[in-house]
Amino acid sequence: MDFSQTLIAKSDAILDQWVEAVYQDQQIEATNELTFKAVRDSLPRVLNALATVLSESATSDLQTVVDASLEHGTLRAQQGFEPAEIAREYRLLRFVIFSFLEDDLLQGSAQEVLRAVRLIDTVIDEAIARCFNSYTQGRLQELKQLQSQLRLTNQELTRLVRANKDSLSHLAHELKTPLTSIIGYADLFLRQQRQQPELKDTYANLESIERVLKSGRLLVRLINDTLEISRYDAGQMKLHPTLTDVRSLINFVLEMIEPLARAKELSLVVECDGFANAKGERSPSQVITDPLRLQQILTNLLSNAIRYTQSGSIYLECWTISQQQWAISVTDSGIGISPDAQAQIFNPYFREVTAPQVKSSDGTGLGLAIVSRLVQLMDGEIKVDSQLGKGSTFTVILPLETIAQV
Repeated sequence: MDFSQTLIAKSDAILDQWVEAVYQDQQIEATNELTFKAVRDSLPRVLNALATVLSESATSDLQTVVDASLEHGTLRAQQGFEPAEIAREYRLLRFVIFSFLEDDLLQGSAQEVLRAVRLIDTVIDEAIARCFNSYTQGRLQELKQLQSQLRLTNQELTRLVRANKDSLSHLAHELKTPLTSIIGYADLFLRQQRQQPELKDTYANLESIERVLKSGRLLVRLINDTLEISRYDAGQMKLHPTLTDVRSLINFVLEMIEPLARAKELSLVVECDGFANAKGERSPSQVITDPLRLQQILTNLLSNAIRYTQSGSIYLECWTISQQQWAISVTDSGIGISPDAQAQIFNPYFREVTAPQVKSSDGTGLGLAIVSRLVQLMDGEIKVDSQLGKGSTFTVILPLETIAQV
């Protein structure tokens, strides 16, 4: 029997079933933010090449398997997959292929079935090996880029620390954890490479790289946020007001934030369509403001709301207060903020975690400090209303026409 023809005939159904299985696997979290096309990736090329290997008449196309698998690993590294998630992808692929070929395999002779099973296993094993190889290289490349970025910001960070001596102890404390992680795992990784080169593609080694990259990203974000506050405090942050479509800007922010809410199964509710709300207040369609700074404010407030909300909804509402002012609010059903903490939440590096399910390392402790400074820069004000266990509402009041800073 020629199982290659059966595989080709059923390839579309195999692809669809495999993508569906990957989406349904709760342990493959990276797919939450990917389209069908992005998940499907180069798998059609792998299946076509597998068909040539199964065929006794066609020339085996193992090179395509190699090329497609290398491409798959590089892409998965860019998409933020973890090694275990890639392994589960291929495990599902093997299962789906055999489930579709089962009836045909039962009709073949023992020798034909044994040959087909061995070839399929061999090709998928080769694909996994090649995929992990390029995945590792992709992660190492990202690590080098992070290292380069850290070097580039080192000089500016040094100037910042000298100019802000009062913040030195806070900054040192925040930098210590990710730096320790980077140094420790990087040292472990390099020692393993020297002593046991054969371990370079193992799960343990890849997970060490993942931890280094995660700590590196946190460190870069912390540095960037600190520099943002430093620019404001030094009077170097300028506004560039322009006529801005409120709904378009909100939609742009929601596109970036929505995957975070979807990952926690939170719903995002927006009431900023120009219609009157329950109080009879109508939201403005256009305002004169700095769109980049307004985007930063909304992104930080929504990210915070999602981070400290385990279930329920996030509400974003905007309305016109008067002929000179308008307001925008973000309300969550999260853990809430204690009265004592409400007086400190706009201070740099302050974080209050009152729920064990919220990890303190998830944020830099600078998001609300940046929001507060941006609101002041735009001649606005920010208010917070919160109760422990019932959620929080952050309301930002801004002028309808922001004046450029001289």
